[in-house]
Amino acid sequence: MTQPSTVNDCMHRQPLTIRPDANLVEAVGIITEHGLTGLTVTDDSGAVQGVLSELDCLRGILAAIYNDGDPEHALVSEVMTHQVNACGPQDSIVEVAQSMLETRQRRRPVVENGVLVGQVSSRNILWALMEHSRRRLQDRRR
Repeated sequence: MTQPSTVNDCMHRQPLTIRPDANLVEAVGIITEHGLTGLTVTDDSGAVQGVLSELDCLRGILAAIYNDGDPEHALVSEVMTHQVNACGPQDSIVEVAQSMLETRQRRRPVVENGVLVGQVSSRNILWALMEHSRRRLQDRRR
């Protein structure tokens, strides 16, 4: 079977990001306002420092509340996932999808030359795979 496409064909360019020194409440505001499942954490040069998921945020806010703290004082760097599974723009979406299933992650930063160039989500990949299937079906009918 031919490969449906690469990450470059379905990734979201210029995804919203957040800095590691940002306030966790600010990050939650961005996530909820834009209906995201998480954010990529980058430094000033665009290098990926980590990822921040909804569950990371929930864990951080609950920890602050349970420890009689204030979520306003929690930083993204304190709750983000530091180990990042990234992919490149030329990676196969099939391979990235398989890796996402294995790690139970719904999104991947797309990195090229050490800098964030996009993000791909399970929804992006699902769309691309379905488009590939539709094209193959149409080709067979011709």
